[in-house]
Amino acid sequence: MELRVPEQPVVALYGQDAILNCSFSHPNVFNLSDLSIFWQLTDTKRNVHTYSEGRDLLVDQAEGFANRTSLFPTQLKLGNASLLLSKVVVADEGSYTCFVRVQDYGRAALFLQVAAPYTKPVLTLQPESNLRPGDKVALTCVAYGGYPEGSVVWQDGSGRNLTENVTVSLVANEEGLFTMTSVLTVMLEPNSTYSCQLINPLLGEDGFAFLTITGQNIAFPPVALWVTVGLAVCLLMLLVALAAVCRRKIKESCEEARREAEEAKEFDEDETETAMTPLKTKAVA
Repeated sequence: MELRVPEQPVVALYGQDAILNCSFSHPNVFNLSDLSIFWQLTDTKRNVHTYSEGRDLLVDQAEGFANRTSLFPTQLKLGNASLLLSKVVVADEGSYTCFVRVQDYGRAALFLQVAAPYTKPVLTLQPESNLRPGDKVALTCVAYGGYPEGSVVWQDGSGRNLTENVTVSLVANEEGLFTMTSVLTVMLEPNSTYSCQLINPLLGEDGFAFLTITGQNIAFPPVALWVTVGLAVCLLMLLVALAAVCRRKIKESCEEARREAEEAKEFDEDETETAMTPLKTKAVA
């Protein structure tokens, strides 16, 4: 018997329903009581769903699939042996084998992949204060609740790829969903922009975040601060000294002008007294 299943992996979203397609063709008309369908995990042989003698037989069904599987009863005679798997979880990922028997039998396997989108990445800077140009700083990009493991692409403001300078950690929660943390270490430069792009290999790009380090984030280094203060003090002292010299010069000039004015006044008074003295005459005998 010929069975047809997808050649490419079936991608199912976490928490959503998935259909594992399996169809068969039979040359003769048959009764449903003659049809048997078995779905099982290829590797462990655990029973996922069984249909036989015209009804579902779920006594041996693996516990993790209880109340989550069903066939399409109205389409069985049409050769549709597909399985509906509801509320997909990470543990469902794997290879599934479809067995169909009507007098003779056939089987085929397909692969189910689970995908969950990550949250929007959050980009932070450590440390956040008391930064100096040339310091090493850590840029951390974090995203939560995704599957499978993603990749993070780092770039600077000019589009240069910085990904080879990063470290990545991956932590799974109880549901098997990942928290991805990527850390980029750089030498601090003012007015620099860095971005991280998280890519889910099954869903494409998940999110993008960027951070700009401006001059406001950067403090003057201690040496530069003391040099600046020293120059300011020297300049202030120079201005004070210059003002004192100018004041003394102005004072000396004023005193000299006053002395000259007094001397000129005394000279004018002497000239006036000389001009007003009467001439004495001698009597002639």
